[in-house]
Amino acid sequence: MASGEKSVPAWPSGQIEITRDQSYAQWMNHNLLERRLRALGPAYRLFYENPVHLVRGEGAWLWDAEGRRYLDCYNNVASVGHCHPRVVEALQRQASTLNTHTRYLHENVVQYAERLGALLPGELNTCMFVCTGTEANDLAFRIARTVTGNEGAIVLDHAYHGNSMVVAELSTSDYPTEQQPDYLETVEAPDTYRGSIGPDEPYVGKKYAGRVDGAIGALAERGCQPAIFITDNIYSSSGILTPPPEYLKSAYAKVRAAGGLAIADEVQSGLCRLGDHWWGFEDSDVLPDIVTMGKPMGDGHPLAVVVTKAEIAEVFARRFDYFNTFGGNPVSAAVGMAVLDVIEEESIQRNVLEVGAYLANGLHSLADRHECIGDVRGKGLFYGVEIVRDRATKEPWAEEGARIREHLRDNGILLSVTGPLNNVMKIRPPMVFSKENADRLLQGLEQALVVG
Repeated sequence: MASGEKSVPAWPSGQIEITRDQSYAQWMNHNLLERRLRALGPAYRLFYENPVHLVRGEGAWLWDAEGRRYLDCYNNVASVGHCHPRVVEALQRQASTLNTHTRYLHENVVQYAERLGALLPGELNTCMFVCTGTEANDLAFRIARTVTGNEGAIVLDHAYHGNSMVVAELSTSDYPTEQQPDYLETVEAPDTYRGSIGPDEPYVGKKYAGRVDGAIGALAERGCQPAIFITDNIYSSSGILTPPPEYLKSAYAKVRAAGGLAIADEVQSGLCRLGDHWWGFEDSDVLPDIVTMGKPMGDGHPLAVVVTKAEIAEVFARRFDYFNTFGGNPVSAAVGMAVLDVIEEESIQRNVLEVGAYLANGLHSLADRHECIGDVRGKGLFYGVEIVRDRATKEPWAEEGARIREHLRDNGILLSVTGPLNNVMKIRPPMVFSKENADRLLQGLEQALVVG
């Protein structure tokens, strides 16, 4: 799973019953689920109590095997919309010409790296391509350890950064705190709604950043110094939180003073997702040492990258060669450039700003009418709606969040639930989401809340 939220376990094999009233398509879905359980095993989880069998996508819409249409309010993989014709054409054209590994010269690969470097601020201009966000964060950690000579890592509590053996240990949303390795320290996520420091306190960002001092000290007691401080730039698994003013600036300074590097995980917040800038870290007026990007870059095609400063890449290269068979292959590069073309030529950033503001107003209006909405937060086209039993006590209501998710699924709208308490509705649609799409989502949420 891409972002740390909990899925609904698939039905155990042998416990699926089919009635005469069910359609042939429904029977086929159940049959496919049984086959999936046997072929892929139980670790592969699915969304929804009644999993959706998708067969086609276009723009912000998906269709299942029965021909039913769903509004996709979750999927940042299809960043510029499902099966965008420009992206599909670029993939087909290059795949019909050449695709091979990356130890040959190819114009696409170099041109794509140059374009990415030009879109990033400062000296972030050296690209190392991989296939997934997990690989990107794994490589970033390896680079940082090599360059700094340190071994430690600092992450937010309830973070998610991938699923390789190393990066899974940085994904503290997936396992108990007491199982953390000695090289890892977590810091409290800057949650101004539910955390220890509220939004009205002075210097709230700097106060949350002060937690980094404690993490550095705890590592030092174990004979370890930080190699990295890594965060998303909208804290999805922590409940969809935006960093308060001065938080990242102060935290970066503390980590760098201790000999570590600052890593910005842009898998979810990059490519204009938050609206005001191309990259989420720009909202905080900081410049990371390393930036990682992933799945939205390829609009569904496996493509990811580590971008860093030339001097950091050079230090790493003195000790290691780097090679990734498929990372940055000619087809992937063609797809990546097509995604950039669409963002630029179809005014995607402006759409994110305009539709995001429209959606935010609608969500806040819902909160005014429904007491179970404790908080609405986010930015651009990335919002969280926190569901509570009581606004005064902020008691989380995970069961209601799950019910809303299932109700929406049954009524043709797909989204998810995230956060450490599993009670935050996660809204993160493709960036081609329109005001009409937003109206459909808001109507669906209204209906789900009324029937509850």
